[in-house]
Amino acid sequence: MRLEPLQSTDYDDVEKLWRESDGVGLRADETRDWLARYLERNPGMSWLARDGSDVIGAVLGGHDGRRGYLYHLAIAASHRRRGIARALVAASLEVMAKHGIVRATVFVYDDNAAALDFWRTSGWHDRVDLRMMQKSVT
Repeated sequence: MRLEPLQSTDYDDVEKLWRESDGVGLRADETRDWLARYLERNPGMSWLARDGSDVIGAVLGGHDGRRGYLYHLAIAASHRRRGIARALVAASLEVMAKHGIVRATVFVYDDNAAALDFWRTSGWHDRVDLRMMQKSVT
């Protein structure tokens, strides 16, 4: 297994992984072009894991200048519980720290018990004082 920065040319492989992974919600606007723009705005913060040439894990990382954010962490079912997710997260957070980001946030579906357990046992905590809201702008 090896880690490498996620590139826009990896879109087909990571999109397939995300679609096959429970708990990862992809929107219709998360296209190849969207990923290229995201990666350009957040260089080196998104990572993937390969077993040979197969993509077996991926995470999107980025920041808004103040806080870091991790999205779409997914590991192929055949490769779970081997430390790959922790390694991907660590790689992303390391780059964020180099950019002066001191705190990161993840978004997890309430009904994704496995993901909630992963994040909690990795030292992340629930924010019960905030509620997320959103609005489409187009």
